[in-house]
Amino acid sequence: MRHLAGVAVIAAAAITLSACTTSTPAASGVDAATATTAEDFGGMDALIEAAKAEGQLNVIALPDNWANYGEIKAMFEDKYGITVNSASPDISSAEEIAAADNLNGQDTAPDVFDLGTAVTLDSVDYFAPYKVANWDEIPDANKESTGLYVNDYTGSMSIGYDSNSVPKPTSLDDLLGAGFKGAVALNGDPTQAGAAFAAVGLATVQEGGTLDDFTPGIEFFQKLNAAGNFLPVDATGATIASGETKVVFDWSYNNLAAAATVDGWEVTTLPGTVYTSFYNQAISKDAPHPAAARLWQEFIYSAEAQNLFIVGGAYPVTIQTLQDAGTVDTAALDTLGELKGDLVTPTADQAEANAAILAEKWAAAIS
Repeated sequence: MRHLAGVAVIAAAAITLSACTTSTPAASGVDAATATTAEDFGGMDALIEAAKAEGQLNVIALPDNWANYGEIKAMFEDKYGITVNSASPDISSAEEIAAADNLNGQDTAPDVFDLGTAVTLDSVDYFAPYKVANWDEIPDANKESTGLYVNDYTGSMSIGYDSNSVPKPTSLDDLLGAGFKGAVALNGDPTQAGAAFAAVGLATVQEGGTLDDFTPGIEFFQKLNAAGNFLPVDATGATIASGETKVVFDWSYNNLAAAATVDGWEVTTLPGTVYTSFYNQAISKDAPHPAAARLWQEFIYSAEAQNLFIVGGAYPVTIQTLQDAGTVDTAALDTLGELKGDLVTPTADQAEANAAILAEKWAAAIS
């Protein structure tokens, strides 16, 4: 579900604990945990050597069918001969941070994070600064200046629907109609889940509001609930495949992934304003495999991995550079289509403010 904010406890049983480990110097003699660029190792070849010596990378909350992370993880393993340990793929951003706390000092602790905006901004003390070799290809607006966290990919907020049982929605008002009784779901709770948070954001701008205050979006879902059309079930690939959730607000890449496997599942983007928002990569300052964590970042922002996001239906942060350099996967981009229209993306301040508004108002709106 890729949650956005506050979960108090993560089930320790979900991740097996093992013996405590400490950071060791890389093969070059550099302490990998303090390296801020590949040059600190002596160059990319030395970073690769140090990461291979560690032999493993721990990632967390990266479902294989989310933005093509399955293929991305597999390519990293094949390219470098480093085992990727992928833990708890369906947990939240907040639970990623909880796992870092619970597993601190263990060799199963997360090496890297992939987080929604609000959790990222609330968790900077967990991150190690690092600038990838192609740092200049990442727009300034998409990165923290020291490399504590960096945007990696985005999608647009879309509506997936079972065309075998419900009509195609062309507006939010359509979803209030009798044809959508008990049918409309979100990917999580918007007080916790990035995709659900974005759904309220989309409803806000579609209702004529601004990203400064999500209240119009909350009020839309209140009307949807009063009409008996809101389904308080966290939508997943399984609920879509079973027919339990017939209409789902979710990122375009998730709905497109469902459309590839579920008969009759269609994806639409409402006319008018298009809501987007980036996820963020960060390295854990307590990573048990600090060189592998930094090599993962180098790989994620390489043309190889950035193009794999496009294959998965997401728009990578370096897409303009890929297009300018002629290294973009044109077939994948042609299939996906350009991200265009009246695009809106919340700033960090807007995300934090609206997280507070949702915490105050959401539960009462759908009770």
